[in-house]
Amino acid sequence: MKRRKTSVFSVAFIDCICCGLGAMILLFVVVNSQNSLQRQRITAELRSETDRWEEELAEGRRNLVAAKNALDETAREMVRTEGLSRKLLQTLTEKRKELADRDQLTLARREHLDKLKSDLRSLEEEVKRLQAGAKREEELGRNLRPFPGQGDRQYLTGLKMGGQRILILVDASASMLDETVVGVIRRRNMATAEKLTAPKWRQAVATVDWLTANLPAASLIQIYVFNETARPLLEETAGAWIETQAIDRLNRAVETLRRLSPEKGTSLINAFEAVARISPAPDNLFLITDGLPTLGRDKSASARVSADKRLALFREAVKRLPAGLPVNTILLPMEGDPMAASEFWRLAVDTRGSFICPARDWP
Repeated sequence: MKRRKTSVFSVAFIDCICCGLGAMILLFVVVNSQNSLQRQRITAELRSETDRWEEELAEGRRNLVAAKNALDETAREMVRTEGLSRKLLQTLTEKRKELADRDQLTLARREHLDKLKSDLRSLEEEVKRLQAGAKREEELGRNLRPFPGQGDRQYLTGLKMGGQRILILVDASASMLDETVVGVIRRRNMATAEKLTAPKWRQAVATVDWLTANLPAASLIQIYVFNETARPLLEETAGAWIETQAIDRLNRAVETLRRLSPEKGTSLINAFEAVARISPAPDNLFLITDGLPTLGRDKSASARVSADKRLALFREAVKRLPAGLPVNTILLPMEGDPMAASEFWRLAVDTRGSFICPARDWP
């Protein structure tokens, strides 16, 4: 067989083709190898990142579970706390109420204690006053104050001298200047110094002096004077009572009365209404006067008052006296007033008091 002739160009071309193909395959292999390594690296990084996120997610879930558990525990604790808080508030309210009750009880006990202390002080003062009165009575005999009497004339028969609060009510109207109407008219136009020397007025002052010297040692005294109005003899004693042991004040009261000039008309109703306003009320009354009143509450326009009118004024005034108050009347009589003695005697009987009409030289 004839051997076929081989072309050198064909072989060379095939070699070139094969070399090129091999080079391309080699390049592909190299490039593919690099890409594979890069993919593996990226994949590893992504997987690592994924694992990290999964771990963090798992940790987050665990934390969420723990947080939920803590929240549940907190909610349960809050419920317990609210229950305890309500209980504490209730207890606090009860304690406050109990404390308020104790404070009120303590205040009441303190007030009671203060009252007991005050009562004790009052009793101690009363004991001291009684002791002082007893001592003074031993020194002066039965007289609270020295009184210059004249033998047997120093007496007061039938008057009720007792009482805890004794009021002396002195008529200081112009009629106390004399026993007669003419004498009153004459003396009321005299100078004050001459009015003060009127025998009838001096007897009224001496009567007050005697009473203040002979009333019970444990009594309280008040002296009122009246004409058209009534007032305390000592203005500073208004609304108060004078202790019989207050010798200086009683002396000053008597001296004030000595310097008082009788004037104006007589309103017994204003006097008795003033007596009714005294607080605490008197439990014994000495009335020193000379007859039935000439005025009511207001000053009369008429200069003359009939006997019937004076009697009506007296009976109207008596209605204003406090109930149960004994009235002891010392009457220094005035001419032209025949009903005075019987009316004042009837007043003494009705009030369980007394009535006297002393001699001119008493006490």
